[in-house]
Amino acid sequence: MSNVERQTEAIESMRALSDGFIEKIENRTLKVGILGLGYVGLPLMRAFCNQLFPVIGFDLDENKVRDLNSGRSYIKHISDESVTSMIDSGRMHVTHDFSRLDEPDVLLICVPTPLDEYRNPDLSYVASSCTAIAKKLRPGQLVILESTTWPGTTAEIMTPILESGSGLKANIDFAIAYSPEREDPGNPQFETSTIPKVVGADSDAVREMSDKLYRTIVPQIAVVSDTRTAEAVKLTENIFRAVNIAMVNELKTIYTEMGIDVWEVIDAAATKPFGFMPFYPGPGLGGHCIPIDPFYLSWKARGFGMNTRFIELSGEINAKMPTFVIDRLAEALSSRFEKSLSGANILVVGLAYKKNVDDMRESPSLELIERLEKRGALVEFYDPFIPTVPETRDHPEFNGRKSLNWNADSLSKFDAALIATDHDSIDYELLLKEVPLIVDTRNACKHLSGHAFAERILKS
Repeated sequence: MSNVERQTEAIESMRALSDGFIEKIENRTLKVGILGLGYVGLPLMRAFCNQLFPVIGFDLDENKVRDLNSGRSYIKHISDESVTSMIDSGRMHVTHDFSRLDEPDVLLICVPTPLDEYRNPDLSYVASSCTAIAKKLRPGQLVILESTTWPGTTAEIMTPILESGSGLKANIDFAIAYSPEREDPGNPQFETSTIPKVVGADSDAVREMSDKLYRTIVPQIAVVSDTRTAEAVKLTENIFRAVNIAMVNELKTIYTEMGIDVWEVIDAAATKPFGFMPFYPGPGLGGHCIPIDPFYLSWKARGFGMNTRFIELSGEINAKMPTFVIDRLAEALSSRFEKSLSGANILVVGLAYKKNVDDMRESPSLELIERLEKRGALVEFYDPFIPTVPETRDHPEFNGRKSLNWNADSLSKFDAALIATDHDSIDYELLLKEVPLIVDTRNACKHLSGHAFAERILKS
């Protein structure tokens, strides 16, 4: 058979696969499978269930499976009532039995893609997911990766694993695509079903299948030419944020030395209706995306003999912010109270990586606490969304630590409080009243600038 004949056969095979797949989408008999039921997978499950699709959720964590099957959510912005509603509908099924991976028509992979200790991509979760899928992969299934990764992962890592483990050929016997997650936990303006999606695949038929699938749950789809382009889109979005946050963090350190309030500068600059987009400084970068994802491109670029200087520089600047904040705290304790950081009682306000969420992945608060304790400070934390630190592989030394009880008696024992996360529900006026020094890294006390105790606030 000639190459032209093989290509024609592949196109015809995928067209037949696509037609049957799209028909199932239209009559809502398509079964969706989701691997990984965390901050990406669980909202996706809700979105598809709400559009009347049967969904099977797969997760290795038996606690998550048990909670969901009992109607309990472990993610703040997904309510127990929402989980119960999915169960009662009969459309949601959750399991740790990966032998059922042949049941869904589409498999969405939503697993972590962290960095290893050398800041190289760790795709072990993606690889193990693909290995499990390959054992049960059947003709006609569509496999889509949603996890952030470097351009080429779908074609160079996923496809070989799926093909070698199943004996099937990608985009002939089964389909494969990439569509990066765009979750923003804690942002009430957006949820999975209101955020546009990017989709990329390496054939016309698979692009159409993926487009039709996601159009059932989101208002807008941007279809790009291939999986590499879609993978690059996600990295570009997160690199944009990382570089701009690094810029304002650097400006913060410079303006602090000049006696200029960087928050006032940004607020005034943001009144310009064109050519400026406000980003805000903080005590460091947190979350699973911004501190990690840019280095996926750095790693890949090295393979092409290229340097990513902006990415590396932004990483260096953002990594220095915890030290800057702690040095400011130490200087203020010394100059205002002639007190050393060693032996001082310090309260870290906020353990989550961003406001109004219970997610502490890569949170700068963890590093702040570690550094403060290494310098001899006696540290406690308060977070209304994290009463007890759950078990974490990355920071096992925090497992089981409990949040402070928020009241005047508890607060009055501290020499200083460091606001690392600006949750809206926190009573900052009580904090200002009871603690003699507030190091505010988030401008959370802006509304108290005219308060009688405002001189206690140190913006940092």
